[in-house]
Amino acid sequence: MKLRACSRPVAVPLGDRTAMGRLAELPPYRHSASDRAVFTAALRASSAVHLRRCPEFAGLWRAEGFRPADLRSWRDTARMPHIVVAAFKERALVSAAGKEIVLEMTSSGTSGQRSRIVFDRPSLLRLQRQAWQVFNGMGLAAGGTVTDYLCFTYDPAVARNVGTAFSDESITGLTLRGEVFYALRWDAGKKDFYFDLEGAVAALERFERSGRPARLVGFPAHAMAVCGEFSRRHGRAARLHPDSRVITGGGWKDKQDRAVDKGEMRARLARSLGLPAEHVRDLFGMVEHGVPYVDCRLGNFHIPVYSRVIARHPATLKALPCGETGLLQFIAPYLTSYPSISLLSSDRGWIEKKCPCGLGGEVLHIAGRAGITKMKGCAVSAASTL
Repeated sequence: MKLRACSRPVAVPLGDRTAMGRLAELPPYRHSASDRAVFTAALRASSAVHLRRCPEFAGLWRAEGFRPADLRSWRDTARMPHIVVAAFKERALVSAAGKEIVLEMTSSGTSGQRSRIVFDRPSLLRLQRQAWQVFNGMGLAAGGTVTDYLCFTYDPAVARNVGTAFSDESITGLTLRGEVFYALRWDAGKKDFYFDLEGAVAALERFERSGRPARLVGFPAHAMAVCGEFSRRHGRAARLHPDSRVITGGGWKDKQDRAVDKGEMRARLARSLGLPAEHVRDLFGMVEHGVPYVDCRLGNFHIPVYSRVIARHPATLKALPCGETGLLQFIAPYLTSYPSISLLSSDRGWIEKKCPCGLGGEVLHIAGRAGITKMKGCAVSAASTL
């Protein structure tokens, strides 16, 4: 991974006067008509950059007969050409010169094909700002509170170029950091990661004693394994500070990589840690896309103003109405370094118009991966450590 100095307080507005920068400063769940106009303007600006700087992107848009000027309204964004996510695993699609790249990441698949994602400084700053806005909008940012972290993810000191390690490390920046323990640790002898269950349980015991809020972050199967071992040893739930939180991500699966009910696992985690269920949140994201989708207090992924998600028929690619399951297309204009502004994923899901929690915007429901061949991502890789 390349990482050049571009650190900046994410809670502070960027001062980016481009349409893409203005979009990053909008409240994440307002979704007004003027907000959608800013989103469309940002798409025009971003796509114009990729047309100039990425020959493959320009060729696709020429073949489709589509231009940035055709993005006149929110409705027009559904007509944008898309790039299939697998293309980013097979080709080096870049819109930035090497000297402009401040960060390189890879997706975490284990099949030998990984996307290479590159960021110039403006794109990275917009990504970080948008992510902070999303978590803050969900009540999960507490910049003045010292918080301990138990992270069920790869130690970023070793796996910094893996997207999930980067995103989970970013989550620890939502508060002031106390102790941070990464439970997926590197075995130099075996040259592989292993799940340090003993160390994770010991960390949870220390967090009880610290008296500070704690956060458990990462793969839910690992979180459940630690909670189960803690309960077996102590015969009770953990006694964490009442402001503690759980932020899971990577798919709700058990040790055998079997899908389990998210609501049930959410309730079990809450009981195991002595927390209300609304303190357990889930996160969905793709390294190639960047925008995080975070649970509200009712357990639903809300689509922020920084992106648009469309379900498409897998055969015809026709946009489907709310409630119908299809392949998910993700649209986001914050990037000028990597042409994934309109991405057709391998994930299946559907869109719901609104959520009873009171936050604005549509709701994203994930139904799973498409196809008959299992695409191994970060959660599947991590499950092998259990």
